Amino acid sequence: MKGALRALHIRCGDDIRERLVEAGIEGDYLSFADPAWLGPPPASNAWIAGRAALIAERTGLSRQKIRADLGDAYWRLARAPADYDRIVLWGEHDLYDQAALVRVLASFALRKKLPRIELIAIDRFRGIKRFIGLGQLSAAQLATLWPRRKRVTRGQLALGIKAWAALRAPTPEPLEALCKGDLRALPFLKAALQRQLQELPWTGDGLSLTERNALASLAKGPRSAAEMFAEAQIRRDPQPFMGDLFFWSVLRDLLEAPRPPIAVSAATRRAIWHKRVLRLTPTGKALLAGKLDWQSAGPHERWVGGIAVARGAPAWRWDQRAARPFQKQS
Repeated sequence: MKGALRALHIRCGDDIRERLVEAGIEGDYLSFADPAWLGPPPASNAWIAGRAALIAERTGLSRQKIRADLGDAYWRLARAPADYDRIVLWGEHDLYDQAALVRVLASFALRKKLPRIELIAIDRFRGIKRFIGLGQLSAAQLATLWPRRKRVTRGQLALGIKAWAALRAPTPEPLEALCKGDLRALPFLKAALQRQLQELPWTGDGLSLTERNALASLAKGPRSAAEMFAEAQIRRDPQPFMGDLFFWSVLRDLLEAPRPPIAVSAATRRAIWHKRVLRLTPTGKALLAGKLDWQSAGPHERWVGGIAVARGAPAWRWDQRAARPFQKQS
C-alpha cells in the first residue's frame, strides 16, 4: 500500500502469524518466544546461550535450534527500531505475555530514537466465555482489534524497565513493591506479576500454585499427563500461562523428587509424555490433605524468576490470605 508505514508485529509465539496475513494486516512478523518469567536469569554476557540451555532443559526441545531461534529473535528485536516505521506489540493478560511485553518494552526504553510503537493487549473477547489468549481468535476477530491499538508511552517504557528488573531480582520484594505501586499504564501487569509470586512455595503445604493444581487434578483418580494439563492449567488456574511442555517439566520434577508425590503407571512408562498415566502416591495424598510441607520433603531446586527455591536459600513463601510474599524464619 503506497505511503503505508513499514510495520513489524511482535508476539510471543507464532499462533497468530498466518491469521494476521489472512486478516489483511500487513507487516513483518517477529516471534519473540523467550519465556521471560522463567528463571534463573543467566549472566548478561551469556544471555542467548544461557536461555537456550535453560529452555531446552525445561522443554526437551533442541538446544541448538532454540539458540538459533533466540539469537535471530534478539537480533531482530535490537534492529527493529531502525528497520521499521511502526512496531505493533500483540498480547494478552497472562504472565507469559506480560513478562514478554515488559522484556520488549525494557529493551526499547534504552533507545534514544524510536519509531511509532503500538500495543494491542486484551483480557477478554466478546463471545468467548473462557478467554485464554489471542490464539483462540479467527482472522476476522483479530482484524477487529486492529483499530483498538494504542501508542506506547514513555511511561509504559519506563514501567517495562522496572518490571523486567523485578522479574530477575533474587528476592520477591521488588515484585511486591511494584504491585503496590501505580500500574495503570499496563493494566494487566499487576495480576500477572502476582501470578508469578504464586509460584513461590505457599504457606501450609509448601507447593507452588502449579504444583498444587497438578496434584489436585489427580484427586479423583489416575489421569494422563495431557488430561492433567487441561485440568490444572486450563480449568483450575486463575490465569493459565504455562504451555504443555513447561507443565510437563513441573511434573518431571515432582516425579524425580526424593519423595515423589506422583507416580507413572507401569503400563505407560514408555509412552510419549502426554500419554503417560499418573497417580498420587502417599506423599501426594498427604500434601493434598495438608499433612505435609513439600519443602520439608527435599524437592528439587527450582526458580521463580530470579528467586531460588532450594535448600540453603532464603525461604520465601506466598501467603494467599495476605496476598503477599514473606520470608519464613528457620
